[in-house]
Amino acid sequence: MNQNYEPLTICNVKRAVIMLFLGKAEIISKFDGVKIKSTRLSFECPKIVRLIFFVRVPFKKIILSRKNILRRDKHKCQYCSSSANLTVDHIIPKSKGGEDSWENLVTACIRCNNKKGDRTPEEAKMHLNNSPRKPSHITFIKQFAGEIDECWKPYLYM
Repeated sequence: MNQNYEPLTICNVKRAVIMLFLGKAEIISKFDGVKIKSTRLSFECPKIVRLIFFVRVPFKKIILSRKNILRRDKHKCQYCSSSANLTVDHIIPKSKGGEDSWENLVTACIRCNNKKGDRTPEEAKMHLNNSPRKPSHITFIKQFAGEIDECWKPYLYM
C-alpha cells in the first residue's frame, strides 16, 4: 500500500521483507507466529505492508481488451451465466451506432450471441445479468488475489 493506505499491488513476501529491511515500508498486518530468520536478524512475516514515503503513481488506465472484458465479467455469459464457448458481444450493435467501450461490451456465450444477433437486448427480449461498467485497478487486484483475506478488505474498499 502507498503511504495514504491506497492499494498499489500484490507483491511476494521476499519483496516485502526487502522493503522492510531497507526501511522503505512498515508492517500493517502480519502472519501470527510466523517469522523469517537470517543468521543475525528476525522479521515478522508480513501480510500487508505500507510504504513509508508517498509514491506518486500515474493514473492506472485499464486497457480495453477481450481478455480484460472476460476478466471483468468473471468469465461468465452476461445473459445466461454459462462459462463455455465465450465471446464478446456489443450490447448496441455496431451497425446501430454501438462503439467499442467498457459500457457497450459484455461477455456472452456463442449461443446467446447468435440468439441476440444484430439486435439490442430489448429487441431480442434478453436480459443482462449485470450492467457493464469500466473497472478500476482495484477490481483486478481483487481478482488476481483470488481468495481475499479478511485483513485486506478495509483497504480494498469492500
